[in-house]
Amino acid sequence: MAKTHQKASGKVCEFCRKRPHVGNLVSHSNIKTKRTFEPNLQRVRHQFASGEVRTVRVCTSCLRSGKITKPLVKKTA
Repeated sequence: MAKTHQKASGKVCEFCRKRPHVGNLVSHSNIKTKRTFEPNLQRVRHQFASGEVRTVRVCTSCLRSGKITKPLVKKTA
């Protein structure tokens, strides 16, 4: 029986799957060295359609576009 695992990967947005990209850092003398461009990830609490609240890692473009539903805060009397 095949099991489906969600691989825990660090620098990936859980909604749009944005991940680090590789490029070159170019100096003034035009020397090229490898570097990574990492997405701007934030940890936020997200309420899913099922009502489950979980902390997810999302990029700021997903936050601004409204893909994240933040849970309501319960006030105690």
